[in-house]
Amino acid sequence: MGFFNRIIFIWGLLVLFFLVLDCEARVPTNRGFVRTKGTQFVLNDSPFLFNGFNSYWMMNVATNPSERYKVSEVFREAAAAGLSVCRTWAFADGGDKALQISPGTYDERVFQALDFVISEARKHGIHLMLSFVNNYNDFGGRTQYVQWARNAGAQINSNDDFYTNPVLKGYYKNHVKRVLTRFNTITGIAYRDDPTIMAWELMNEPRCQVDYSGRTINAWVQEMATYVKALDGKHLLEIGMEGFYGDSLPQKKQINPGYQVGTDFISNNLIGEIDFATIHAYPDIWLSGKNDDAQMEFMKRWMSSHWQDSRTILKKPLVIAEFGKSSKDPGYSLKERDWYMSSVYTNIYNLARSGGTVGGALVWQLMAKGMDSYDDGYQIILSENPSTDGVISRQSRAMTGLSHLFGLPHSNGRLSHWPHNAKHGHPYGRRHVNKSVP
Repeated sequence: MGFFNRIIFIWGLLVLFFLVLDCEARVPTNRGFVRTKGTQFVLNDSPFLFNGFNSYWMMNVATNPSERYKVSEVFREAAAAGLSVCRTWAFADGGDKALQISPGTYDERVFQALDFVISEARKHGIHLMLSFVNNYNDFGGRTQYVQWARNAGAQINSNDDFYTNPVLKGYYKNHVKRVLTRFNTITGIAYRDDPTIMAWELMNEPRCQVDYSGRTINAWVQEMATYVKALDGKHLLEIGMEGFYGDSLPQKKQINPGYQVGTDFISNNLIGEIDFATIHAYPDIWLSGKNDDAQMEFMKRWMSSHWQDSRTILKKPLVIAEFGKSSKDPGYSLKERDWYMSSVYTNIYNLARSGGTVGGALVWQLMAKGMDSYDDGYQIILSENPSTDGVISRQSRAMTGLSHLFGLPHSNGRLSHWPHNAKHGHPYGRRHVNKSVP
């Protein structure tokens, strides 16, 4: 080989070497389990603050292999926007595309769809929060469990027997065990051993009409949380609550939007096996007769109250696990939605920088193009909504910035001198979302 050819050969090897390094740098490296330390989340021993999203539909859509590109598309766009946590369903009980066809009987094709969702999240460096069952009828939920029990001859009074009836509790435990011990056919990793999964959720928005005190749900949470932790001690666990206060702190009931739902934010989340608290926030639904300013004031109180309680009473992290702005709301506009989301994000950022506790928020909800049948009014398609994408991306950068700064020596999880926009309290401001801009 001549001198010139050797130079070309060596140069080619160098180019290949740096291409390999670049590819490795692009592969997500957050392979550790997300854990908690006091009121903070940690990942690989460093503070983990995040911005995230809901996409409940992923397993359902992925059941059809020709539609799986929609799951990949949302993960890809979400990762590009800096979103690092996704909440989705690990249930579909009875009916069309059922994961659990009947108690203990599963459709392998649908389970493989969930395998795909987890593998795609892993590929894009996104952690998952997976919910075991629905409080509502969608995708089966408690109603389907009750129907199965009645068909088996069990004496059931109402859907609220889900929390107390031994047959129903047995059905639920069987489903939990089946999911936790599932061996992913794509990644080759059992679900309970996969750090892609950040947390399990006992139920999406548990409610109980026969006992508004919160005690019935408290007993159920204690039993089921103990069961989950006995099977899986690696993952975090949360309840799936909206945040309604109950009887343990009667003075807190005034924070509720005028009613109770049978949960108790304090006592339910004080259960030792529960690792962090969640709240959901829909003032556009809960206070539908109020104007935007009143709804925003409620939102601020709702977040601030739960942040304070999580920090001082629960001493656990808090996640705003659902919030959004519906296109069905009176006077809706894209500018209005961007302003609302930016305002909520700014409040979350300010609470987080004042001592941690708020780990992040999950907007409801991201979708891909061509999913009108799943649209509930809260649909966000990042590729079609660049202004909303910008709002979300700025929050992602802000929360990532806090993660890095909380990891500095002597930060003590609190930043008193972190440079921020003096007017809005957010390091990236609220560009392009001022309501007064015509």
